[in-house]
Amino acid sequence: MTLQILYLAHDLADAAIRRRVLMLKHGGARVTVAGFQRAGNVLADDADVRTISLGRTSDGRFAQRIGAVVTASLNLKRQLSDVGRPDVIIARNLEMLALAARASAVFGPDVPVVYECLDIHRLLLDEGLKGKALRAVEGHFGRNAQLLITSSPAFIEHYFARRSQLRLPSMLLENKVLALDGQVGTTLPQPRPPELGEPWKIGWFGAIRCRKSLSILSEFAARMDGRVKVVLRGRPAHSEFEDFDRQVEMAPHVEFLGPYRNPEELDEIYSDIQFVWAIDFFEEGLNSEWLLPNRLYEGSLHGAVPIALKSTETGGFLAQRGLGLRLDRAHPDDLVSLFEAMDRRRYGELFDSIAATERDVWLAGREDCRALVARLAALNTRPITDMASATVSPVRS
Repeated sequence: MTLQILYLAHDLADAAIRRRVLMLKHGGARVTVAGFQRAGNVLADDADVRTISLGRTSDGRFAQRIGAVVTASLNLKRQLSDVGRPDVIIARNLEMLALAARASAVFGPDVPVVYECLDIHRLLLDEGLKGKALRAVEGHFGRNAQLLITSSPAFIEHYFARRSQLRLPSMLLENKVLALDGQVGTTLPQPRPPELGEPWKIGWFGAIRCRKSLSILSEFAARMDGRVKVVLRGRPAHSEFEDFDRQVEMAPHVEFLGPYRNPEELDEIYSDIQFVWAIDFFEEGLNSEWLLPNRLYEGSLHGAVPIALKSTETGGFLAQRGLGLRLDRAHPDDLVSLFEAMDRRRYGELFDSIAATERDVWLAGREDCRALVARLAALNTRPITDMASATVSPVRS
């Protein structure tokens, strides 16, 4: 029997949405995705997954996103009218948790709701009226949820156990690289020190949203005067920068090479760098301290040495394993000192430590996919249907 999942996605262009849907598919579930669009749709070429657009939202425009959620809520019954009754509803982020409550009214309150939260928005952490109000909203819409999925133990320790009004069983799903069908992780990485006269390369890949990181790396690269090159790939959050394209264009020894496909192109893009930037100041002192970013797992799997702050969850994760470059602070002065002393011997030691780490620290395989779907199936006490024989259930208001 096949578990039917309705996945409510905050951004259909987010590569992490595609990764989760792939996990669910390869775990044996059938997935329908309903979500908002900010750019493209990373699932557009997947014939096995039906996607439903709920409207458009914009990065950094919180009020606009609230309006879009309200509009989608009013139209949800019509938009889901030909969707079969799901066995589980997964809501990615707070705005989709609000829509999950509406979907429960459409399909029936006995459909389990799972809250997937991989970032803690700064407004949820505000100590004033805004934060209290938003936490109350989270508590209200999540009051009937049955499971929390999150990607870092620090999110549970610092937010869900202390500040959130939700009290849910939790499942830790780290941002590991998916290894499916022999696409990724089948070959061991090889050291790639730069040729004589070539620069060390630092990659900053994925969701590029931290203006402070861009400023630090730009100043550092300029001061190294060609001995270090910074390579950016992924999706820039243009709303977080005054003019991202111009800033990169004006920064010597910094280049942006556009988006990439995850996991298919990871081997190619990481094999061209020696180090990966695993520092984030987007929610400095809060979410940025607690997350374990995608680039930590992607880079380490492919032999790129991570650069992290000691004070963060990422720094602690690396320290526990004796890996990476762990800094007291991320200042251009410190980076200059670090890389002026970098040589092939030191790089080789750092690389060897990464390469010797068990691969399952960085990889999620089919067993992980099946375990996820099994955990979701256990939430549902009614018989699971097979889509091939299921009829469309009538919706209720």
